[in-house]
Amino acid sequence: MDKKFYKIISSVNVINILLSALLIALMFYYNEIIASVSLIIFLYVLLSEYYGVKKKRLELDKYIENIFFNVDKASKSVLAKMPIPAVILNDNGEILWYNLSYSQVFNEDEEIKKLIKKYAGNKIDDKKNQIEFNGRNYSVLKVDSQAKRKKGKDLSCTLLFLDNTEYIQLKKSLAFDRPVVGHIIIDNYEEAMMAIEDIKKAVISSEIEKKLSEWASSIKAFMKKYDDDKYFVVFKEEGLKSLEENKFEILDKVREIGEEIKIPLTLSIGIGADANDFLALNEYASSALDLALGRGGDQAVIKRGDKTSFYGGRTQAVEKRTKVKARVIAHAIKELIKESSTIFIMGHNFMDFDSLGAAIGMYRASMSLGKKAYIILDKSNVAIDELVKKIQNTKGYEDLFIKSSEVKNMVDQNSLLIVVDTHRPSYLTYPEIVDIIDRIVVIDHHRRGKEFIDKALLVYLEPYASSASELVTEILQYIVDKIDIKPIEAEALMAGISVDTKNFTFRTGSRTFEAASFLRRKGADTTSVKQLFQNDLDSYIIKASIVKNAEILDNGIAIAVSPPNANNLIIAQAADELLTIKGVQASFVILKREEDVAISGRSLGDINVQVILEKLGGGGHLTVAGAQVKKPIDEVLQDLKNAIKEYFEEEGEDR
Repeated sequence: MDKKFYKIISSVNVINILLSALLIALMFYYNEIIASVSLIIFLYVLLSEYYGVKKKRLELDKYIENIFFNVDKASKSVLAKMPIPAVILNDNGEILWYNLSYSQVFNEDEEIKKLIKKYAGNKIDDKKNQIEFNGRNYSVLKVDSQAKRKKGKDLSCTLLFLDNTEYIQLKKSLAFDRPVVGHIIIDNYEEAMMAIEDIKKAVISSEIEKKLSEWASSIKAFMKKYDDDKYFVVFKEEGLKSLEENKFEILDKVREIGEEIKIPLTLSIGIGADANDFLALNEYASSALDLALGRGGDQAVIKRGDKTSFYGGRTQAVEKRTKVKARVIAHAIKELIKESSTIFIMGHNFMDFDSLGAAIGMYRASMSLGKKAYIILDKSNVAIDELVKKIQNTKGYEDLFIKSSEVKNMVDQNSLLIVVDTHRPSYLTYPEIVDIIDRIVVIDHHRRGKEFIDKALLVYLEPYASSASELVTEILQYIVDKIDIKPIEAEALMAGISVDTKNFTFRTGSRTFEAASFLRRKGADTTSVKQLFQNDLDSYIIKASIVKNAEILDNGIAIAVSPPNANNLIIAQAADELLTIKGVQASFVILKREEDVAISGRSLGDINVQVILEKLGGGGHLTVAGAQVKKPIDEVLQDLKNAIKEYFEEEGEDR
């Protein structure tokens, strides 16, 4: 039965209809003529009722439509007299009507017509938007019509243009007037002054202060010197925008002073912004300065809440000649170890010689203080297999290595975790351990990145050092008098220094050779160390194929994709080998591993591979850097090329 008809029947007294139908049926039994006439009358009444109700409904729809039409007419009348530009669009974004204010403000501009067309229909959900016209800002308010046409199609929408230019300007003005706090330190100041003749010290110090005063004046900053090499500044956000535009050129000006006197003098700047109070700003600035220093200095770091920006940092970290800090750190680590029940030592994932060597050095430090220590190593890899086997076959090291799955049941509230050769939780062999153990020490030589083990009790991060093994070797000399280092441990530390310095040819300072000399006295056999780096014939062939298939870009960068049967050691060696090719200034080798893609970067010094690989989530040093990326290898290759392109574009801007 037709639904409309059913609705009509249901609107009449159903009982009367049923009784009438029953009586007509009975009448057919007694008199067919009277029954037939009654049936015709009955059907006539039903049809009349049906069409009558239908007609009333049509009249009601028309009445409602007229009401909406009259409301729209009233709305148009109001809109026409409003001082606010208003326009009505159809579903296709075409203008049906506009008021006098719209005509006066926009003058039927074709660009505005194209711009507001997107508001028609249901193409956007946002009811408000911003447009700019003739130097004025307008907030667009969209009002959808609720009226219906006969076929149910939506009528047009109405747009109102609210001029909020003054509000936008006030908002920008307030944003530019927000306070900014900064901390400045002159890197290597004390050692630089020691190397200068007394008669020139005042001149150099005065020259630095003059540059800084001019810089502070240019951004209308209040600057206060509170130590020989430390300054505090307060200025406005407007000044910070200016500094970002010129890429903190004050860094270059101070560096030029050092170049003139042949002594490395650089600045580290930490700036805190976008906070509601000065305590938070100062905390941001201090954190930013720590980050700048942790990355080797000669750079500015801006911290806006969770967002961090870096400027500069393209020069090599300067080696500190004094070992005072090493002695202080050694004493602090000694106290922490003595207070601990069990020591757990961990390096980065896919351990290399430096990570393993530093871990073994801290194992010896713990054992010398009478504490049980373990190195967490789930599985070895080709790069360190020989050294791991050699250690395991040496008496006394049978239970040195444990798996991460065993740690949870061994930890108590007095356990100590020593992280070596990395400061990033995601790079750890067992990242979850950071949440399990509360007492953590970090020893690393990589430039500090955004990701960091924030809960560490003690951090010894020195980017000037050649390796983590060098830092640990210095600690061992102060942690216990006449420490008894075993020859196998000395060789492991020597291997760590050797691999990160490419056999003492890169990133070596006087302290690097002093550390090596100490290890040599403790029994490190350089011949045995060299044998650890030997490759078999298959590995040599793989390395040769990587070099052979490398792509050399116009900017002197070589990029090679390694076959999957290579390993970390091979791609590192291949990256080193590519630097021996004439015209190559930097090299990158990419390897697809089981869980991610590894990148090994090397440079002769003119190109900062650390800055390039930071764009891919990696890090390291100016001449040696790496990254671990969880993406398809084709995407990683393209991302690397884009990062290289960005690096040279930024270099061009700086120059």
